[in-house]
Amino acid sequence: MQILVPSSKILMPVPIIRYDFVCVDAQGRERWRDSIENLVTTGGKNDLMDKYFAGSAYTAAWYVGLISNTSWGAVAAGDTMASHAGWVEGVPYSNATRPAVTWAAASAGSKAASAYVAFTINATLTVRGSFLTSNSTKSGTTGILYSEAAFSTTRPVLSGDELRVTPTMSAA
Repeated sequence: MQILVPSSKILMPVPIIRYDFVCVDAQGRERWRDSIENLVTTGGKNDLMDKYFAGSAYTAAWYVGLISNTSWGAVAAGDTMASHAGWVEGVPYSNATRPAVTWAAASAGSKAASAYVAFTINATLTVRGSFLTSNSTKSGTTGILYSEAAFSTTRPVLSGDELRVTPTMSAA
């Protein structure tokens, strides 16, 4: 006997990304740490399905950006790199581009960055969260906005700090 399942009942797991943050001062002393989980955007879900299940052009290059508390509203599933009305990117760091993520091999349904990405902060910023994108350009508005995540409360960084972010992806 064969049981048919309506296609509307089939669920594909969407990888959830946890961002672990550690902020250290110029002397290497920890100022704060926090973790947040993401919202995968509709564009991120579509990109995942197109690349994995349809075999369309793929990029393995992913970058982390910071969300500023300036003009903060919210993250939303419909956000894209070209249009995210609820937030603006925070760019007071001396890195020439958004830091690239280097992923370790997946294991037990999880894939972590092989090392944290570091932002060398060169001005005061109130951080609201972070995002994962396929575009390395600071304040760039093209590429795929895969995920975005916001703290429940803001986090400060000061000139001279280093903000270390470690993304970890898991699928259930």
